[in-house]
Amino acid sequence: MSSDRIALCEPLFAGNEWTYVKECLDTAWVSSGGAYVGAFEQKIAAFVGVPHAVATVNGTSAIHVALLAAGVERGDEVLVSSMTFIAPANAIAYIGAFPIFVDADPHTWQMDPALVVAFLRDECEWRPQGTFNRRTGRRIGAIVPVHILGQPVDLDPILAAAAEAGIPVVEDATESLGASYKGTAIGTIGVSGCLSFNGNKLITTGGGGMVVTRDETVARRVRHLTTQAKMSRDEYQHDEVGFNYRLTNIQAAIGVAQAERLPAYIAAKRRSAAIYDSAFADLDGVCPMPRPIHSESVSWLYTVEISGDTTGARGLQAYLASRGIETRPLWEPMHMSRAHRGAQALGGNVAAALYRNCLSLPSSVGLTDTQRARVVETIRTYLAANNVKSRIE
Repeated sequence: MSSDRIALCEPLFAGNEWTYVKECLDTAWVSSGGAYVGAFEQKIAAFVGVPHAVATVNGTSAIHVALLAAGVERGDEVLVSSMTFIAPANAIAYIGAFPIFVDADPHTWQMDPALVVAFLRDECEWRPQGTFNRRTGRRIGAIVPVHILGQPVDLDPILAAAAEAGIPVVEDATESLGASYKGTAIGTIGVSGCLSFNGNKLITTGGGGMVVTRDETVARRVRHLTTQAKMSRDEYQHDEVGFNYRLTNIQAAIGVAQAERLPAYIAAKRRSAAIYDSAFADLDGVCPMPRPIHSESVSWLYTVEISGDTTGARGLQAYLASRGIETRPLWEPMHMSRAHRGAQALGGNVAAALYRNCLSLPSSVGLTDTQRARVVETIRTYLAANNVKSRIE
């Protein structure tokens, strides 16, 4: 690729990564038994303000074991955002449970709380064993609001309805480390929260994930499941089928170095969002993702809705790609996915429209002013050629 290429969201290694990884290699502590794993867990737990954190091999595994620790069982149903990457839907399927996909709120692009409340009130019934879907006869095992693109879901209505129905809430905060809802870090409001440290996330360990929680019992269960359900340190005895889901010491060493720079990385994301906001403020054809006043977004991927031209977001994506600028559309909504064909869906039109019309722009923490200006100018050139007018013309 040309050196002029602008990536969508690439990691920045500008701290102690090399030093800490070298220490792992020098001491031969490279697997999951090294001290950096615990240090990384402690740093993230302290950052979000909870007493417990368990590192995992990736964000999907974090969701999988968090659901198990919340009590989700084979045959249950789990309400989950339709507008999301496929990972939480797959994690539900790993258990043998069934996803129910909830449409996006047009005012936030997040899980629509009104649909969750209405479903639990109108389409479910309480039994001594829990809350059951009248249509299928299955128990509702959990609700998984996915905080997409760095912006929190409006949680209060969901939490209130879930509490009344006796249903645990597991937050998928894999894209939104550093964001907050009404002053509280997301991922810490439900029974547990799940994080990802994939290469494109706010901070990275290459892969990696984490479950954070205030509940010691949940944390103990997650740790047990992620270490093959091994019963003791010295004896190879196991009391159930567990998983090889622990993070390695080398990955955790990178994570510790990245976590040391978390405040600076968050500030960089928010600065990019503010500059993009200003640059597109006069364009009718570019509508940035809403940021409601109840939340503080971390703006992980700055995403816009494109309107007013004949080719839509995909046309703009192709134009930018031809000029070395990487962007990406939102995910195909889960209720439209062939991988989860036949799943029940609550609404879906909003998520489908967002999928057609939205594009995520370059948002690396190391994005320079020059690169950002080039992105903006290229977009404005394309929209002008497609007769999208400025609001002030």
